[in-house]
Amino acid sequence: MGKIVAIANQKGGVGKTTTSVNLAASLGVLEKKVLLIDADPQANSTSGLGIDVEAVEIGTYQLLEHASTAREAVVKTETPNLEVIPAHIDLVAIEIELVDKEQREYMLKKALENIKDDYDFILIDCAPSLGLLTLNALTAADSVIIPIQCEYFALEGLGKLLNTIKSVQKIHNDALDIEGLLLTMYDSRLRLSNQVVEEVQKHFSDMVFQTIIQRNVRLSEAPSYGESIINYDAGSKGAINYLSLAKEIINKNP
Repeated sequence: MGKIVAIANQKGGVGKTTTSVNLAASLGVLEKKVLLIDADPQANSTSGLGIDVEAVEIGTYQLLEHASTAREAVVKTETPNLEVIPAHIDLVAIEIELVDKEQREYMLKKALENIKDDYDFILIDCAPSLGLLTLNALTAADSVIIPIQCEYFALEGLGKLLNTIKSVQKIHNDALDIEGLLLTMYDSRLRLSNQVVEEVQKHFSDMVFQTIIQRNVRLSEAPSYGESIINYDAGSKGAINYLSLAKEIINKNP
């Protein structure tokens, strides 16, 4: 039985896509069968795994429209045990098209029912908004990972996201759990980074992952080569951080 994990935060630039791609690749390398769903119209997870976004004919859009099955949308990647359902810019239109559909928040959940057992983990890279796309992801998910940047405005908006998660739990998905808060873009030289880590750990103690993702040049370079950090530079600090996170998640979900 696969576990569906949404990676969500309505703030942009906090490391959602970096986490989605590299956590998926790390879980794959650790011999877990993984599916990554790109649910962000920017399609960065898709291009970050070396898939030509322009050439995508069947992807998340068709999945949410129920025009294609999940199995038809799956694309293999060069990373072991990792498959992806890609996105295309046409995903922008889905928010408008789903508005008057019945059960519009459950489109993704229904689409994944047939393939949930084919994988150990299904990760969903969410858009930086709290619209229908993210709502579909949270309704389909068993749990959610919230990346938080180690910067001044990090905690701003977190309350809003936690309230959204609460209302999703109440109305659409009472089984939704918080897998953990993930501190990203940490720079040990900056006092501010250390303050944010302390603040988050103080307020949310057990909800925070022990692994902290450090700022790493190789991590920033990898997407421009269409590779995960595992394929691009397995010895880098970024790869070590994401492998550590993957192990932490595997230990939590034996």
